[in-house]
Amino acid sequence: MKTISLMLVDDHEVVRTGLKSFLETQAALKVVAEASNGAEAITRALDVKPDVILMDITMPGMDGLEATRQLKALCPECMVLALTVHEDKQYFMKMLAAGASGYLTKQAAAEELISAIHAIAAGHVYLQPALARWLLEDYQRLANHTETRPARPVAGKSSALVSLEILSLRERQVLELVAEGLNNKQIGEQLGLSPKTIARHRERIMSKLNMHSRTELVKFAIRTGLIQLD
Repeated sequence: MKTISLMLVDDHEVVRTGLKSFLETQAALKVVAEASNGAEAITRALDVKPDVILMDITMPGMDGLEATRQLKALCPECMVLALTVHEDKQYFMKMLAAGASGYLTKQAAAEELISAIHAIAAGHVYLQPALARWLLEDYQRLANHTETRPARPVAGKSSALVSLEILSLRERQVLELVAEGLNNKQIGEQLGLSPKTIARHRERIMSKLNMHSRTELVKFAIRTGLIQLD
């Protein structure tokens, strides 16, 4: 098994000493450098090129956020694991944006720290499960916003065609059948869905297109060529 080289960045010497003592009892881990602030971390990292850097965030002078940004620009192969007291969404998001491959609080179990180091050294991302929910919340909020916001015109395309593109395949199928005059029950029978599900699809379609009646939907379907007039 290849030995993983580590650098410890923390302004508290007692923390670095404790971490080093623990980590070097683990197979295939070796601490090759230490630093007490961000500026020192950059200098040492460029010198020894560690596989994984355990990076504190709050330090005097250059903090861990700025150090991570600069390190990832200068030494992209050096993986950064944020190891911090901050169980805070703002720090969490900023460290990931800066280029960190993982985020762990100092309250995490020792076994979790070892797992995080191995995962990051292998090119994966490791987020403490209790904190990863923040990414999920942001993704869900972004997805909901994308689904409901009005479409913006794109060069070379009519606003109607752009709007059509924000509908899912199922929503387009429902819209086509609505425009052809079928009711929820009839549409449900054709698509193998319940009338209640069809009603929900119609509501989502109207919300996405910012329309409020079947007449508007029919006009939209004609304008986009979704249905053809005889």
